[in-house]
Amino acid sequence: MQRVVEGRNRYHLTVKELPPDERPRERLLRYGAGALTNAELLAVVLNTGTRGESVLELAQRLLVEHSGLAGLARVDLETLRRAHGLGEAKAAKLKAALELGRRLALAQPEERPVIRTPEDAYAVAGADMATLEQEHLRVLLLDAKNRVLRTVTVSQGNVSGAQVRVAEVFKDAIRHNAPAIMLLHNHPSGDPTPSRADITLTASVVQAGELLGIEVVDHLVVGQGDFRSLRRLGLGFSGNGSR
Repeated sequence: MQRVVEGRNRYHLTVKELPPDERPRERLLRYGAGALTNAELLAVVLNTGTRGESVLELAQRLLVEHSGLAGLARVDLETLRRAHGLGEAKAAKLKAALELGRRLALAQPEERPVIRTPEDAYAVAGADMATLEQEHLRVLLLDAKNRVLRTVTVSQGNVSGAQVRVAEVFKDAIRHNAPAIMLLHNHPSGDPTPSRADITLTASVVQAGELLGIEVVDHLVVGQGDFRSLRRLGLGFSGNGSR
């Protein structure tokens, strides 16, 4: 659940009304960019909202309308300019930030992190997940040499087999021709012990990956400063042990 400030959802407060440690820019400065949600990072880029809509609400609405960050990145500049609350200047800043992210993902392959162990994956995309207030499911797209192509957020909220569509897990992997993926999701309770739903989801994704020819390397459950590898535990995978 998202924290409620004085009885109001944080996305329905102006940034100035939020406590200092809840404001996106201040959170970035204190905890680092990796601790922020996609909406909070967008809010830092956009800087201001509109009359009746805070910058956090604006950022959240854009993500919802375009089915997440990947969808927003595919929107052309003219469409962004016409979006309520953006205009030319904000649309240009947003497009520039998204383009920098795209170029970074395509930068020299030898500089991309290599995933050899669950610890490597945790260091790349899991260490900041313990600070998130909701469950997030992230997918690392890996190339043939286990180098990270990109990290995508597939779901926010209740991460379980009932809530996550397996097709969404593989959508970006198919689009970018990634031969392997790794799943990571957090338990806001802080306890990284895999639940029955976590195991069921893993088994479903592994089975789908076999049909698609995309290897599911592992599924990490992230807790407070710790994680569990479902492959190492032999949960949801056909065999025990690490890759």
